[in-house]
Amino acid sequence: LITSNGPYGHDIMAAEWTHHVSYKPGLIAVCINPNDATHANISKTKEFGVNLCAYEQNVISSISGGNSGKSVNKIKALKELGVKFFKAKKIDVLMVEDSALQIECRLIKKIKLGDHTTFVGEVVEAYPPSNKEPLIYHNQKYWKLGDNIPKPSQKEIEKIKSVVEKHKK
Repeated sequence: LITSNGPYGHDIMAAEWTHHVSYKPGLIAVCINPNDATHANISKTKEFGVNLCAYEQNVISSISGGNSGKSVNKIKALKELGVKFFKAKKIDVLMVEDSALQIECRLIKKIKLGDHTTFVGEVVEAYPPSNKEPLIYHNQKYWKLGDNIPKPSQKEIEKIKSVVEKHKK
């Protein structure tokens, strides 16, 4: 969930294309359609919040992704449904309470790529991760994390190392 504030007021949108792209400095990229209210908000204010939905927050994701901030005050609608927000510490946006992760970003680069714009933000504040499981969106359905898949056995790891070593350039 990307939170912003600007010409369309406080807004929230679901953004499937959100990527952590650097550790030092901490950078996050979000890809947003130029027709979205969030695009106008970030372009104007040069800041945005990233909130990773917890698996029980699928209603937030559905409202945020299924409506435009140009025609719906999604923040007010979500508040009426019991969703809680808090003011970010270092930027002028709202953050989603009880989400799996919350990060505040200041824009450092805006790149037009195809039919979307990639906004790259530097992390200026990161809240301690909660113990909430993240919501997963795939194939137009919501999922939660399933079973842990074990790593290869020590025997398999040794074989992999041997094969890789044999094919080094």
